[in-house]
Amino acid sequence: MSPRGRRLLRCLLAAPVLTLLFAAAPARADADDDPAAEQALAERFAPVLMLVRQDHACGPGEPYSPSAVEVLFDNPTVALRGPWTSRDLVKVGPSAEDVSAGLPGYELDLPGNPLTPGCDYERWAERQWRGTKPTIYAHVATQKGIGDRIALQYFFFYAFNDYNNKHETDWERIQLEFAAPDAASALAEDLDPDLVVYSQHYGSEKARWGEEKLEVDDATHPVVYVSAGSHANQFSAGVFMGNTANTGFGCDTTAGEHDAVRAEVRSIPSDPALARSAYPWISYEGHYGEVGPKRFYAGPTGPNRKQSWAKPFSWSAKARDSSIEVPGGGATSSAVAETYCDLVGKGSDLFRGYVDDPWRGLVVLVAALLAVGWLVRRTSWATTALPLRIRRSAGQVVAASLDVLRERPGLFALAMAPPALFNVLAAVLQGVTVSSPVPGWVGALAVLIGTASLPVSAGALAAVVQVLDEEGLGARVNLRAAYRTSLRRLGAGLPALLVTALLVVGLTTSIVLAPLALVVLTAGVLLVPVVVLERRRGFAGLPRSVRLIRHSFATLVPVLALGLLLLTTIGAVVAALLFVVVPVPFVVLNTVPSVVLGVVWPFVALMCVYAYAAAVARAQDSQERAAVTSAATPDSSVGPASGA
Repeated sequence: MSPRGRRLLRCLLAAPVLTLLFAAAPARADADDDPAAEQALAERFAPVLMLVRQDHACGPGEPYSPSAVEVLFDNPTVALRGPWTSRDLVKVGPSAEDVSAGLPGYELDLPGNPLTPGCDYERWAERQWRGTKPTIYAHVATQKGIGDRIALQYFFFYAFNDYNNKHETDWERIQLEFAAPDAASALAEDLDPDLVVYSQHYGSEKARWGEEKLEVDDATHPVVYVSAGSHANQFSAGVFMGNTANTGFGCDTTAGEHDAVRAEVRSIPSDPALARSAYPWISYEGHYGEVGPKRFYAGPTGPNRKQSWAKPFSWSAKARDSSIEVPGGGATSSAVAETYCDLVGKGSDLFRGYVDDPWRGLVVLVAALLAVGWLVRRTSWATTALPLRIRRSAGQVVAASLDVLRERPGLFALAMAPPALFNVLAAVLQGVTVSSPVPGWVGALAVLIGTASLPVSAGALAAVVQVLDEEGLGARVNLRAAYRTSLRRLGAGLPALLVTALLVVGLTTSIVLAPLALVVLTAGVLLVPVVVLERRRGFAGLPRSVRLIRHSFATLVPVLALGLLLLTTIGAVVAALLFVVVPVPFVVLNTVPSVVLGVVWPFVALMCVYAYAAAVARAQDSQERAAVTSAATPDSSVGPASGA
């Protein structure tokens, strides 16, 4: 047989075998849905997650790593519940196949109460995921009507969301967008993403690839700073303030030491059939976590229920360009940020406690209102502004101060204008130094002006004291002369003032000694009126202040507490509430406490003056009573009269 004939015979014999082999082999996925290319692209650009380090169990920091969701299935500690009532049990330890039917409205219930989590979920998660590697899930998504563009998504599953709206489990994500029709093309052309989007609560933030704020490790791995507790994804380490659902209502922190997590990447195929085959749970449409009657604290739905799953570019189009970051967050404290974070955090705790046990919350609220009412009714309020030196209760001190402000608001506004301007200028300069690079002398100037505001504030208080005691409310006042006179007298009594101030500042640097600082502050609270009105020189003003306080302690303590509250807290509270309504730039927001301080300082100064006057009146009454008692007591040295 010729060579050509032999070749033809071999082809005829091999044809049936080839037919059988092709029939038995699985159909190759289209290039657009190549799982191998999608996995390779996902591994090439896998993010590095920076988790805030937790130094000890159940302490500050992030206890939960991105985890394999498969641990939830065939797990006897997890229950599948139906949507008909809050506790409808369908199955204990459901499998991934059980939930693959969709089951919208169902819930995977974990052991514990998300409203009072304590350390329960942390301990539970440590047991369930012990020995497993951190895991993230990748998915290449496209959107109908948008060709030649893909979104590489990474989904992170956490066991618990320990934020203001605490709930079981948490799903977060980031998205990288490529100008390519599929993963294989992006790899073949060695493309970098052109856009990166990080999820943050109900919103997101974006950055261009190569933008300064986007940190990239080893040229291809975006660095994600995970907010402790909430798992919102940030571009840097710091403290971030939010006042909407999109930004998160409260504060996210990524500040501190970090653990870098390079997790195992599991790619969910973009082909729906392959995805369901490899990961049956991806078809689940219910909640990963308890729902119950408390919808605000419901566990989240999975990746397939997010808008970004089917419409990735519609989701990224709504992303913000930036977040509101506290300047110097984690290194420089801000009274406004701290107050806002505390207000929202403690308010959330109170609301969560009420939701968990409404009756207990109502009892506490009623008890608090009754206590406040009792305190208000316990003191006397009726009084007049003049004369100055008469006995007054704490309530009458407050009422008299308000009367003076109503009578001469302009006078006291002018008296307090200098210290208010000093405080505002110092706050502006401090805000500039932490929000942008400036020469060192700017920061030094801010400290100098802030320090100078202290004697200026003392001078303002002294001027108020002099005006009230010597001129009365109706007289014309030369504020320049009043300042000059009061500052001269304060200079004479400076040793006592300086020692008191240094002791207060020094003692407040230690938590253990802080109560002593309050004692020293109480002892010196009347120093300025004593030095100015009684012209006490050197250290003589301090023992006089202590004696006056001893005579009027019950009046002075409430007045001092109210004054400290107004001076140290009210400004930051107003700024925090303003931020909720109008998210102004942080440099502007940080000046609000100083402006508020300038408004409330006259009132606090007046209360200090009237508290001093009330103490003087009480001391005089005590001396008069002692004199009368002494005169009425027979002299023991004289013997009894003898009888006739």
